[in-house]
This record gives sequence, C-alpha cells and structure tokens, in this order.
Amino acid sequence: MGQTLSEPIVEKHTSAGEDEEFAFGVSEMQGWRLTMEDAHAAVLDLNHAPPNSSSTTPASTEPTKERTRFFAVYDGHGGSTVAKFSGDTVHFRLRSTAEYQSGDYEAALKRAFLATDEDLRANPDFVNDPSGCTAVAALITPDGKIMVANAGDSRSVLSVNGLAEPMSHDHKPVNRGENNRIVAAGGFVEFGRVNGNLALSRAIGDFEFKQNKELSPEAQVVTANPDILTHQITAEDEFLILACDGIWDVYSNQQVVDRVRRLLGERKTLEQVAEQMIDYCLAPDCEWGGVGCDNMTFMIVAILGGKTKAEWYDMIRTRLERGEGHQTPSSFPQPYARGPRGEILANSMKVVMGNGSGEDHPPPSPPPGYQNSQDDPDHEQQTSSSNPTSAGSLFSLAPVSIIEALSRRD
Repeated sequence: MGQTLSEPIVEKHTSAGEDEEFAFGVSEMQGWRLTMEDAHAAVLDLNHAPPNSSSTTPASTEPTKERTRFFAVYDGHGGSTVAKFSGDTVHFRLRSTAEYQSGDYEAALKRAFLATDEDLRANPDFVNDPSGCTAVAALITPDGKIMVANAGDSRSVLSVNGLAEPMSHDHKPVNRGENNRIVAAGGFVEFGRVNGNLALSRAIGDFEFKQNKELSPEAQVVTANPDILTHQITAEDEFLILACDGIWDVYSNQQVVDRVRRLLGERKTLEQVAEQMIDYCLAPDCEWGGVGCDNMTFMIVAILGGKTKAEWYDMIRTRLERGEGHQTPSSFPQPYARGPRGEILANSMKVVMGNGSGEDHPPPSPPPGYQNSQDDPDHEQQTSSSNPTSAGSLFSLAPVSIIEALSRRD
C-alpha cells in the first residue's frame, strides 16, 4: 500500500460557496499518506471565473439560471504535479473549447480532458514527471443537466430522494472493455494492474502508458478520454457527491448518501458534512490493507431547486422524518471494528470491502465486463508476481476469507 506516516495528518482544508441555485462544501485531508496528492475545483460561474481560479463564488451579474457550474475532484498518484495542474486547468480548457461555446457540452468535456493531457505532455516542465491523476468532473448546464465526466476511479453519486444514483463508473484494468483496449495497445494486465503497475486504466498524465505513436489518445494503454453520464435535474434530486477513492474504498455509494442525509437532517453545514465524512473514513491505523489510509477529498453540491438553503434543509429533514423515498437508516456500522483479541470483525469488513459501486443500485450502462475492484493506492509497483493476494486477485480467492487475505496483503 506504499509508505505511510506514523500518525495521520488530520488538518483539513475546507471551503464553501453558494448562489441562488446551488451550494457546495468541500474538504480535503492528507491523512496517513506521506504527501497530499489530491486537488479539486469548484466554480459557480464558469463563464466569468477569473484566470487561475479553482474555487470561486460568482461576481457577475448574469442571472443564476443562465450560469454554468463546474465541480471536480482529482486524485493524484506518483506525485501531486498532474493533479494540481488539472485542478487549475481542466475547467478553463473546457470553457475555451469551440464545443463549449456552441453548447455541445459532452464533446467539450472530452476535449477538455484530452487537451489538458496534451498540455502536460507538451510542457517541458513536466517531461520527466511520472505522476498522473484520476478526474471526475460535474458540469451543471443552464438547462438543468448534470453531466459527469470520469476518467479513473474517483466517483460521483447523486442522491435522488435518498437513493444513490451513480453518475460515474470506475475504470479498472479488469473491466473487459478496458482490458481489451490495454491489450490492443500493446499492454497487459497482471494482478489487476496495467502492466503490473497502475491500478486504474484511465487517467490524466501517466505518460509511460501513452507511448504508442501509431494510436490515438483514446486508444492508448491508459487514456484520459472520459466516460460521460447525463442527468436532467428534477424535484427529487437532493445533492451531488464527488469524492476520491479514499472515500469509496470505505463506504458504498448508498452508505455515503445515507450518512450525508443524516448529517443534513442534523442541519450540519455543507463544510461540516464534508469534514465529517472524511473523519468517518480515516482508519485508526494502517493494518486494514490500505483502506482508510489514503488522501481524502469529499465534495457535496446541494441542489436547491428554487428553495432557499434553509428551505432545502427543511426538505431533507421532512423526507427523513416521514420516511419518504429511500429508507435511510438511523445508525451505521463501524467500518474499523475489532474483536476482543484485536481481530478484524467480519461485519466491519463487509462495510470496508463492500461493493464500492453501490450494491443497492449498480452503475448505469457500464462497459462490458464491468467489475468493481478495491485496490491498494493507485500507483504501486508489484514486487512479486507470485503473490496470490496482490490487488486485483484478492476478490477471486474463493477458499480464502477476505480477512485472511487482508492479513497477508502487501
């Protein structure tokens, strides 16, 4: 799982913003990792965002219903360079495309991801930089559509009257479609990793996996080309979540939505919700196979739907009290529970290693052979190809319990 600190760095960097239609809260924490490699962007008025701004409250006089909003989380690996660059660049690249100007937002999102990748490759400052990052970005259009572009295994989930609606699916080398592209481009998958190394199959950066000059950027072993899911906002929609895999390794989609709803029912601010969710996911030690020991970024976007923020909170609380929509539990399992001898409890690991894509509501239209995998941190070289419990093969061990496997996991 890579090197960790002797004690986690729990200081959080938290921010928030709002206009008449949406409000957001975001928090990030280094945790047990040696460095912080996450980045994010939250822009409430993309058309008027000042240069080099990754978090801004709109200053324009444009009616809020005509604004375009942008929210994104970038999870770096192998260093922070690419994630930080992406956090500062992708939304401006998006805004500058001809596709964006013409209202073809899906094409614009794809172009923004790929163009940012091209910018990095062409920049002499990054020639020898080995890092890469996942990217999950939500564009909210003036006509009320949420368009989520995703490359990698960060994730976005929408709460629809309490039900977790996936707005992205993870890109893992074990997915059949991803595997086919990797092999066709001259790569291979070993222990669930690209060339035995990278635990995800799409990313910005990671240029060592993008060396085939005969292929397009979309066809490389690892590509920055995102998948995009679109949702038309309705009165049932409550909030959108974007987070890195440090969150989703611990809780499923539905569990995250459930916990957030309960916090909102207590009228926690959006900043407090983001901070509390990070605290829930932080492991008490690093004996959990790497789970809970990653950098963590959590962003919540409130869909106000014409209500004031106070009225929006009232709506969430009323739905909880009346049991409307999805039945949200009032108590939750402890993800890091141990028995009297310090052993990891099975019920605890069901939470930690549950189907991270949301066992109650699978991702829409996944690629052929879609399979979720809870791997160790993203960019780790395998030292032994004979280890039967390396990431990627962990969940195929039918005779071995997951707890036993975790105890032997590198």
